[in-house]
Amino acid sequence: MRAVIQRVSRASVTIEGIVKSSIAGGLLVLVGIEDADNREDLEWLSAKIVNLRIFNDDAGVMNVAVKDNGGDILVVSQFTLHAATKKGNRPSYIRASKPDIAIPLYEKFVARLAADLEKPVLTGEFGADMKVELLNDGPVTILIDTKNRE
Repeated sequence: MRAVIQRVSRASVTIEGIVKSSIAGGLLVLVGIEDADNREDLEWLSAKIVNLRIFNDDAGVMNVAVKDNGGDILVVSQFTLHAATKKGNRPSYIRASKPDIAIPLYEKFVARLAADLEKPVLTGEFGADMKVELLNDGPVTILIDTKNRE
């Protein structure tokens, strides 16, 4: 699984002109799923996201996790995170899972995030043409790949 985690002051997902989900502050998580991903990947990634200390404490130091500051999480599926750009100029998405594999993992990931966060997690709509709007706070953007746990 690959994730782009952005600390946001606000974020929303609009589908066909209607706002499906919005948060006032917390994390926007763009997540891409590949066939090799499994329960261990989603559990590890969920725990990592809710415990990332990327919010400022009283001294202005990034030392607080979204789980500790009461922030929200908005998750958006994004198969393009698995784009292969080595050859030519047209990205290949061959590594991105097809919906029959990706949707169940995505749903389990969202459920696990909600359990780890101890509150509901908002989402986009898998496979929809979504308009994602955000105000990146910092800016703080973290990239995580469960196959490369650095």
